[in-house]
Parts: sequence; C-alpha cells; structure tokens
Amino acid sequence: MPNFELHSHKQIIKHREVVDDDWSVLKLVDDAAPEGIEVPAGKIIVPVKVWLAQREQLAARAARKEIGIWFASDELAHTVKDDLDKFAVVAVDFPKFSDGRGYSIAYNLRKRLGYQGELRAIGDVLRDQLFQMVRCGFNAYATRQDRNIHDALKGLTVFSETYQASVDNALPLFRRHARGALPEHSDVGAGI
Repeated sequence: MPNFELHSHKQIIKHREVVDDDWSVLKLVDDAAPEGIEVPAGKIIVPVKVWLAQREQLAARAARKEIGIWFASDELAHTVKDDLDKFAVVAVDFPKFSDGRGYSIAYNLRKRLGYQGELRAIGDVLRDQLFQMVRCGFNAYATRQDRNIHDALKGLTVFSETYQASVDNALPLFRRHARGALPEHSDVGAGI
C-alpha cells in the first residue's frame, strides 16, 4: 500500500478564469514519514514537510518548475521563506470550510514574505470563500469537485466594493475616494 495519495483537478480557477490544471497534490497517508516518500514524476505539489525532508533531492525538479509546495493549516509560512522563489505553485490547504487559518498563511506569504507566484487554495474550497481568499492574496482555486466550478467563479465578484485595505487593495475605501470640499459654514462633522 502506498504511503501517499495523489489528488488532481481537471480544472481550477486561475486569474479569474476556469483553466485546465496539470498539477497533482501529494498527500501523505497515515502519518507517513516525509523522508521516505518517493515523489512521482510530473508536476507535483508536495507537503511542506516533504520539501523540508527532501530539499536536496527535489531542488532540481523545483528549478524546472515541476515541484510546488502546500501548507497545512497549522504550518507557518516563514518555514520556507528562503525557498519561495523556487516554486511555480504554493498552495494552502483548507481542511474544512470553517478553518480560516489558511487566510493568514496566504496574507503572510504575500505581504510579509513577498511571494509573487501562483498562490492556490486547495481542500474544502467553496464559492462563498473566494471573495475573501482573493483579498488575502490567492490567485488560484481548486474548488471542491462536487460543486460546479463555473458557479464558484461567480464568488469572486460577489461584492463591488470593499472597505478595508488588504493584499488586493492597499488603500481603505476612505483613501480611494476623493471627498468634496466642505462649504465654508458647514457642520465640521458632515465630511466624516
């Protein structure tokens, strides 16, 4: 029995479009030892702990953009800060809809560590999450396969305006819109 499983999607949402996907996600089975995994050929997104255990063996494949990594929701983004530029894809797993730790991982990858490549949400990814995911820095989404991906795409445009600053827009709403000059004898609080 293999000590890992490969999960793949025929299509994902990437840069606000449904596109074909040629990557597979490697998931360990029964707490398999990451150093004992034989990563198959092809474009594979491996767990961070497999990358850390086999960094030297996987480095050449990463240079050819054949290796990506994925973070479990309890892992920290800075564990691979010196290697981020090696990966064509960095993914963050959402083990269940209600687990929001992946948003913080994505934000830290983009804002604190400066990752510029594909940042993909994997796992229990649903339409209702996509708008907030893009705000945190995700630009690709492997949605749940039991849902319609074209319907999920609509989740990126649920709201027309945002109030807070975030990864997708560094300025809060009050800084983005010019306010008109107040009349000379007006209530001071009227422009607030």
